[in-house]
Amino acid sequence: MGSIGSNLQDVRQRIARACQSAGRSENSVTLLAVSKTFPGDAVRAAHAAGQQAFGENYVQEALAKIAALADLRPQLQWHLIGPLQSNKTRPVAEAFDWVHSVDRLKIAQRLAEQRPSGLPPLQLCLQVNISGEASKSGLLPAEVPAVAAAVAALPPERVRLRGLMAIPEPAADLEAQRRPHRALRELLNALRDAHGLELDTLSMGMSADLEAAVLEGATLVRVGTAIFGAR
Repeated sequence: MGSIGSNLQDVRQRIARACQSAGRSENSVTLLAVSKTFPGDAVRAAHAAGQQAFGENYVQEALAKIAALADLRPQLQWHLIGPLQSNKTRPVAEAFDWVHSVDRLKIAQRLAEQRPSGLPPLQLCLQVNISGEASKSGLLPAEVPAVAAAVAALPPERVRLRGLMAIPEPAADLEAQRRPHRALRELLNALRDAHGLELDTLSMGMSADLEAAVLEGATLVRVGTAIFGAR
């Protein structure tokens, strides 16, 4: 592994090549640097190399990091991508910009109630268990339309439903990797076309499968290992 700065450059080049293959603009994909388990100094180094959006999995660890990097707060975007229990929603509503892991209506309702009125709306994605794995959290595809409609109806000044997130099970070849990402995109399109929801975000793709995700329409890829190294 090189430095965080050179790793970021490599990942951005991978995204650019994937966008080119897909006939998409490079600007249509946002890189989310997954900084979970890495110290605040690693986030500072990535920020110095031009990275602004960071993903965290564990609420307590993330809150400590956000506090330690308070001087950079206006320039950073913090995304919670790990599981969120209902007893942890208040600090998340107060500290984060995005939550990708909403897997039931109650979580979204609590985030809406607890989002401070002085802050911009909290941006939400519904987590979908797109591969149907028993061990994964997330809504089953059939549950998504009803939950999406209910979340979209929450006060828009507090929360805004932006789209869907998934963590597909690993697959060896590109075509196998593309299938679950395609299913998530088709689900998002159905929510837009059949249910009239204004959604623009597909949070999918990680270090190992970002090319497949970009080919299938990812707007936000979550990359940790390829930037920060092995955990």
